[in-house]
Amino acid sequence: MTNLFENYTLPNGISLRNRVVMAPMTTYSANDDGTVSDAEIAYYTNRSKGVGMVVTACTHVTENGKGFPGQFAGYADEFIPSLKRVADAIHKGGAKAVLQIYHGGRRSIPEEVPNGEIVSASDVAFPGNATPRPLTIEEIKEIIGAYGETTRRAIEAGYDGVEIHGANTYLLQQFFSGYTNRRKDKYGGSIENRMRFPLEVVDEVRSVVAKFASKPFIVGYRFSPEEEEETGITMDQTVQLIDALADKKLTYLHVSQGEFYTKPHRFSGDKNKSRVEILLDTIHGRTPLIGVGSIYSLEDAEKASESGVDLIALGRELLIEPNWVQKAEAGDGHIPTKMDKTKQKELIIPDPMWKMLHRPGWIPGM
Repeated sequence: MTNLFENYTLPNGISLRNRVVMAPMTTYSANDDGTVSDAEIAYYTNRSKGVGMVVTACTHVTENGKGFPGQFAGYADEFIPSLKRVADAIHKGGAKAVLQIYHGGRRSIPEEVPNGEIVSASDVAFPGNATPRPLTIEEIKEIIGAYGETTRRAIEAGYDGVEIHGANTYLLQQFFSGYTNRRKDKYGGSIENRMRFPLEVVDEVRSVVAKFASKPFIVGYRFSPEEEEETGITMDQTVQLIDALADKKLTYLHVSQGEFYTKPHRFSGDKNKSRVEILLDTIHGRTPLIGVGSIYSLEDAEKASESGVDLIALGRELLIEPNWVQKAEAGDGHIPTKMDKTKQKELIIPDPMWKMLHRPGWIPGM
């Protein structure tokens, strides 16, 4: 018997009806003015009926941090009603609603940010993008404040929490990575300096929650464990970051990787252990860990759960089968694990997202 479908209580007392989480996936489907579209509302409503918690597509905390076309915004108070529509849709299905917040940094879209100006930790360009300029110290402080302000908006919009997006090579990871961070000031150089910006964002978000939330509020953090570049993030460096984050008493940590059982590429410890095992050893029970990566069948999920992770996130599988939880819990032996390309209407997937799904090698949320 699996514990996937049992209630799970987060450290702050919020109870989830099960241990299955909908992973954040970009829909490309917002309205041109940055508000959520009716198609997105239908998409979230349809997928919130079984999982315990939904982490939304990422929303940019500043106007110049937009990393995707068709992304719903959260950088100004005018977007609170739009943000509320998403939270309400998720709650209608019975799941907890968590807003993922981020800044695209060097991966922002030049034609969709003010003056086409791209900012990042340093001037290392993302392939195909304009060369970014390094943020000033004053601008770093402003962006840290923007994470807090978007958290306040999430509270006002009725979310149960926020997930700070420190993964997938966006701004927080750009500061942490020795490959993209070439700074010579207090935000660059040593790993302690490169961790400074992500940790200050966490502190700001937690401070805003303490000030504005009238009930328990989730603060999670998503991270990518390694980078391919020679001077990029190693597993040893991630262990240091996760150790520091676990000490912050976050509600959860959420690893971002394409395969659940991947082993580290560069690690000074036991290379026979998977990244998940290493992370669990590092966290040592201080906060829950959400595991993810190519989990499709109930057997996949049960095996992943046996690793010791507290929660399992499903992304692509909830696109393929929105009722995965209901069917798995009922013992349905015919849960599809491959996309039926004739069923867009039945699966309630917005047109722009549907088109992206058919691009070779595309992984939602990346």
